[in-house]
Amino acid sequence: MTNTEAHYNEIASQLAEEGAVPSQMFGMPTLKIKGKAFAGLTGEAMVFKLTGEAHSRALATKGAKLFEPMAGRPMKEWVVVPLTSANLWPSIAKEALDYVARLRK
Repeated sequence: MTNTEAHYNEIASQLAEEGAVPSQMFGMPTLKIKGKAFAGLTGEAMVFKLTGEAHSRALATKGAKLFEPMAGRPMKEWVVVPLTSANLWPSIAKEALDYVARLRK
């Protein structure tokens, strides 16, 4: 298990208490709440679905960028935060979970 996977698994365990469920999206490990994805593991980074100030803060993190699973088609709510900022992942994941949990189906 890589260091990145260990961080991801720790976050998944912590957020399971709040209803987060492991799944898959775009071929990557993903966390969902109420059937909707809010975070995932992509390479040496995590990706989070965010809005508002949480989105702006995450995107301002050194090395962060919009998630682009297909070249030229960035997903505007999704921010990739690199392993170098793994210390921020738990709080960003919680913000993403809270945001997605509030969305209507």
